[in-house]
Amino acid sequence: MKVYFRLLSFAKPIEKFAIPYIIATLLSVLFNTFNFTLLSPLLDTLFVQQDKVQPKATLVEKATSTFDFLGQFKRYIDFSIHSNGKLETLEIVCAVILVSVLLSNLFRYLSQRFMEDLRVHTLLNLRKTVFNNVMDLHIGYFNNERKGDIISKVASDVQVVQFTVTNTLQVVFKEPLQLIFYVIVLLSISVKLTLFALLVIPVSGLIISKIVKRLKQQATEAHESFAKMIGFLDESLSGIKIVKAFNSTERTKAKFQKENEYYSNINRKMVRRQQLASPVSQSLGVLVVVLIVLYGGNLVISGSKEFSPSEFIMYIAIFSQVMQPVKAISDSFSAIHTGIAAGERVLDLIDTKPQLTDKPDAIELPGFNNELSFEGVNFYYGDKQVLKNISLQVQKGKTVALVGPSGGGKSTFMDLIPRFNDPKTGVIKVDGIDIRDLKVESLRKHMGTVNQESFLFNDTIYNNIAYAKPGATEQEVVTAAQIANANEFILNTENGYQTYVGDRGNRLSGGQRQRICIARAVLANPPIMLLDEATSALDTESEKLVQDALNNLMRNRTSIVIAHRLSTIQHADTIVVIDKGEIVEKGNHFELMSRNGLYKRLIDMQTFAD
Repeated sequence: MKVYFRLLSFAKPIEKFAIPYIIATLLSVLFNTFNFTLLSPLLDTLFVQQDKVQPKATLVEKATSTFDFLGQFKRYIDFSIHSNGKLETLEIVCAVILVSVLLSNLFRYLSQRFMEDLRVHTLLNLRKTVFNNVMDLHIGYFNNERKGDIISKVASDVQVVQFTVTNTLQVVFKEPLQLIFYVIVLLSISVKLTLFALLVIPVSGLIISKIVKRLKQQATEAHESFAKMIGFLDESLSGIKIVKAFNSTERTKAKFQKENEYYSNINRKMVRRQQLASPVSQSLGVLVVVLIVLYGGNLVISGSKEFSPSEFIMYIAIFSQVMQPVKAISDSFSAIHTGIAAGERVLDLIDTKPQLTDKPDAIELPGFNNELSFEGVNFYYGDKQVLKNISLQVQKGKTVALVGPSGGGKSTFMDLIPRFNDPKTGVIKVDGIDIRDLKVESLRKHMGTVNQESFLFNDTIYNNIAYAKPGATEQEVVTAAQIANANEFILNTENGYQTYVGDRGNRLSGGQRQRICIARAVLANPPIMLLDEATSALDTESEKLVQDALNNLMRNRTSIVIAHRLSTIQHADTIVVIDKGEIVEKGNHFELMSRNGLYKRLIDMQTFAD
């Protein structure tokens, strides 16, 4: 229940929806019950002979032994039969039934409308909270989690929670209230018969609790299996070229189908358990109705004065409806297990806290004026040390290139600068200020990034460039594209700057995507540029165009560049050679070549390869 009430907290301010819902539901239940009680006056009007209607004195006495409003109404009907005749009385009864049914349905509609508002409000808050928390998580979290699992929690699990929480809330209030009203009317007719009939409710509850016992475990397995399918679907679509290139289409289909069958089988078992609860409760209800008909019918036939034939028919009609709220309550017990299982997965994602957060007294970085420095920085992935005692100063306006064998720690080094990760020991400073004392957004505002993987959003070229500066003018976007050597090819596309680039920019070539990414970085106009192997995946012609764009981008900026093609960074002010997490060499191109160390060997290998 702790999980349920926590999920319910996302409905706040719940009173805004709950109060009108309670009022509308109360009136709906009242008129719905009244509809059935009108069955007795209707039958009396139709079938009781006028000369056998009870005298007025008896009517007053009878009125005090049942619901007052019902007794008074029956007294009025009997009086009307005496005074106005059966036809006019029938018209009165039908008019009252019509008004009561209309009011019952009106208030039922209003109660459902208020509950739907609550449902939408809850979903809005819950999905917003989940997505916001996901966006706030550190980069390392996404390296360890399956993307499909995250998507499943944000999309599917939240939807399950929404319906379960609000539907259960609806059932918990409305159905017991309706049940109470029915029971009160039944007791007013016959206490003895009602106490016997209500034995079905605890028996039904006990049987249903046994049926739905394993639903939560099965629901958890179903949610996890669905997440695996979403993840596998995402991987298959992202790598569709690889799938087809290695003739793996059938293997991919078989792997998906295996998980699909597992998910379907779990759902089948869950639905069977859920569906079993309803016929069990209904069968028990019918059994009791049969016993009531036998017992009550015997009393009516034998001429007992406990209740009239019309009241007995009304009793059977109302009791047949008693099982509806009982059935709804039993169904909600089976559904709540599914919702709680999904809710636990959603709350687990909400409770995951970002490892990197601003200090309470974090300050804004006013600007970058002097240098970026690393002082004795060490970094670990788990128990594995990736960076060892890194110390480096990057002066404003200078270009520093990071080179070395793959897996040496260059990208990890780069990720520490915008605080995607924090060092285990040591400090990184901007103008003498520890970056952990700065607000993260303030720090990243002074940095631009161009990665090896040129990621574009499924939007227009214009919006992809303007992503770095949403308020940019059209001229600023065009100027940024010109600096990035992208303007010419953009104008040659189908709709120019309004051309859609497709999913992840797949309608453009690698060089075109990279130049748009560079234009995006140019538009941001940050004082510090971080370039991570921005030309390594390009052909020779594209590389030259992109390299020219990068040279334009780095002009008059502080730049830190990772490059595998060493010919592109020979102009750098400082070249830092990193091997196995350590800085093994540092200097400009000519100094490092004269030392005959690792840098020269790397140059020689690339020259030989070329």
